[in-house]
This record gives sequence, C-alpha cells and structure tokens, in this order.
Amino acid sequence: MKHRAWTVVRPSASVALALSLALSACPQNSMTLVATGSSLPEPLYVAWGDQYHKAHADIQVRYLPEGTGESATRILAGNGDFGGGDAPIPEKQLKAAPHPVIELPSVLIGIAIVYNLPGSSGDLRLSGPVLANIFLGKVTHWRDPEILKLNPDAKLPDLAIKVIHRTDGKGSSYIFSDYLSKVSVEFQSKVGRSVSPKWPVGTAFGRTPDLIEAVRKSSGTIGYTELSWAEKSGLSAVAVKNAAGDFIKPTARSIADAASALESKMTEDFRVSLTNAPGKDSYPVASFTWFYVPVRAGDPQRGKAVANFLAWVYLDGQKIAQDRGYAPLPSPVLAKVRSKLSTIR
Repeated sequence: MKHRAWTVVRPSASVALALSLALSACPQNSMTLVATGSSLPEPLYVAWGDQYHKAHADIQVRYLPEGTGESATRILAGNGDFGGGDAPIPEKQLKAAPHPVIELPSVLIGIAIVYNLPGSSGDLRLSGPVLANIFLGKVTHWRDPEILKLNPDAKLPDLAIKVIHRTDGKGSSYIFSDYLSKVSVEFQSKVGRSVSPKWPVGTAFGRTPDLIEAVRKSSGTIGYTELSWAEKSGLSAVAVKNAAGDFIKPTARSIADAASALESKMTEDFRVSLTNAPGKDSYPVASFTWFYVPVRAGDPQRGKAVANFLAWVYLDGQKIAQDRGYAPLPSPVLAKVRSKLSTIR
C-alpha cells in the first residue's frame, strides 16, 4: 500500500506512538522525516510532500499538526527533524535552547475573519478597532452602531455576536492578536499578542476544521482561520480596513502586497511582523509561516535530507504554492532564505 508522503496525524493521537510508527514503518532503503507544526499550512505541506516524494521515492515526511506552540517546544528540545509554526519563537527561548534552531519562512499566509450572518447583504466591512472590541466582548450585537457605521448600505441581522477562537498554542491566534494589539491600545493591555491569548469572551476550538464547522453551524458567529481553509469552507470573509483606510479582503495578491510593503525591514532572521502593513492594497492580517529547523541534526544523513527537502521547497515548492492559491515568498526574501539554508548541517 502506498503511503502519502506527508502523512497527517491528528493532535489527539499519541505523538510518541506516531513518531515510533513513522520510523519503524520505513523500508530499509528509505527515510521518513518527522515534523510537527501548525495546522494552518497543512493543505500546502501535504501537496509539497506528495510532489517531493514522486521525485525522491526514498524520502517521506510525516507531519503531526500539533500546533505552533507544541512544535516550537519539541524542536527546541531536539525532538523531530524540523517543525513549523505561524509565530516566531521568543528570543529568550531560542537563546536558551540546548540545540540551536533557525527560523525560515515557508510562504505567506493571511488570517481571514470568517462569519455566518444569514440574510445579510454585501461584504461585511470591519475596522481593526471594531474587531478588537468584538473580541474584547465590548461590541456584542451585529446591529451595534460601530458596525452599522462601517456598513451603511448592508442589511445586517438582529443577532447577538458569537465569538469563536482557537485553544492555546495556535499560530493563527498569534497573528490575529498581533494585529489587534497594533490597532487597539486596550486590546494590547488586556490581552496582548500571544499564541495563547486570554480571550475574555468566546468559545474555543482546538482544530481548524472544528472552528470552521462551529461558524458554519451557528448564526451570528465570527471567527478566524487561514485563507485557504476559509476558501475551502465557503464561509464569507470580512473586508478589513487597512492602514491606508481601504477595506481589503484576503487574497493571495493582497497578502503579497503586505509583504512587499515591508521588504526593506526584513532582516536575516526573518522575524518581522507583516500585520497592519502600509499600502492601499495590503491586507492587514498577513504573516509568514515559518519552518523551525535545527542547525545541526543529531544524524548527519537526516540533516542532509531535511536541507535537500527545504531547498526543493524554495524552488519547485514555491510554484506549487502559487498554483494552489498561496502567496509565494518575494524574490528578495527567497534569496536570503536560500543563503540561510546553506548553514544547516
């Protein structure tokens, strides 16, 4: 039986058992690389793994979508071949790690604010401060004056707002809370940016599909997820007011525009926030998603296999990402990433 090159094991499964099976199930002349990470880029990573395996039959990759926080913890402790997440690892943790780790952006992603408003007309438009007040529990009804002011021509239902968010340790929460912290002093002081924000209101869901299903099933709900998941779900996405004052919906193009507006601020460690970027066409809730990669693998052969896979990601993989509706890395960023990749052993 042919296995998928990028196998998905749900977070509810035993990670230790999955790691063991990943290694023991391999034919003697093949290698399975084991990665943990965020569920947001999962559809793309599955496609990357499948295509890479077609060209390199001896290499498979098993991906365990545990979440950004869990992935960072495991990789810093030296467990797994590489990881992935939607938030930069805190500098203090990087410096204290017994095993040096570098962070490499894989693609650009955008967090779509999804909602379920039966009977509404037109695109829902919201500003950053209003979104912050919704997730602070201060704006609680869809016909609140702040929302009506932004949507003078829309037909909005007479419904209470039901907030949906992720459980602790999720990269999507980091990106969204990073944005809300930039546009609301009150949100910054009461909640702040984190992979585990202490949301004052709402219902939490651990898995992306469960959050999407919760929004789909309940009228009046609002939540957040990565753009490709939102597009597959068929849910409507908010047009968010950006730093230039324009209402922008999440698309691969508007996410790429946000990154292009901040290219000059990108350093060799790529730890730059792309939220609330300048530019009239920039989508304001954009970000990199990163690979967490040990600088030196315990097994040189495995380290070489990881480096080879990532080199492919930054060449053929970027075209696959674009074909699947993702925003690939800008050329100047790709050049810096490839240079950094050469330091992996």
